[in-house]
Amino acid sequence: MLKDRFRKFLPVVVDLETGGFDPKKNAILEIAIQLIDEDNSKLILGDSHRYHINPFNGLIVNKDALEFLKLDLNHPLRIAIQEEDALKEAFKLINKQRSKYECSRAILVGHNAFFDHSFLLEACLRNNIKKSPFHPFSIIDTVSLGALATKQTVLAKICKELDIIYENEEAHSAAYDAMVTAQVFCKIVNNYDNLISLDAD
Repeated sequence: MLKDRFRKFLPVVVDLETGGFDPKKNAILEIAIQLIDEDNSKLILGDSHRYHINPFNGLIVNKDALEFLKLDLNHPLRIAIQEEDALKEAFKLINKQRSKYECSRAILVGHNAFFDHSFLLEACLRNNIKKSPFHPFSIIDTVSLGALATKQTVLAKICKELDIIYENEEAHSAAYDAMVTAQVFCKIVNNYDNLISLDAD
């Protein structure tokens, strides 16, 4: 059971795009969550959700960050919502998934997961959200998993070693990065479980 695989923690892949590197000063611009499901004792990708975010009032969006992300905050097709609304909606979906698998709480999975986790913590504080579904300090980082499984730490290189398609032109979209990170996470965990099962036999 999924609840038994990670000590009753529900793995949820998260990717954020931000206006800089300081979680206290720079705004969140995109939030994506990729839920993880279970099928025949294997981890698989579940539903994904992405939110375009209006920069929180008073926080900084660096021009260099926008250029790197190729993001136009004023694009007419960019339908953005308030940070608080995005967090509450995402947390509601995560809690529904957590209940489905009888997990005690969620644990954030990410590539350089500390970065995303630190931004989420600050966002919860400034929006006075007291009940985050995520563990307050534990995370699962695919950088570490990738280094162990493939001797690589860069997401694109990990994907190459694992035969996962990685499209450079799609990178740095929160939804795409979350999906690829989830594929990496599931494949490494499933491969490890297969090895343990073979050893047991």
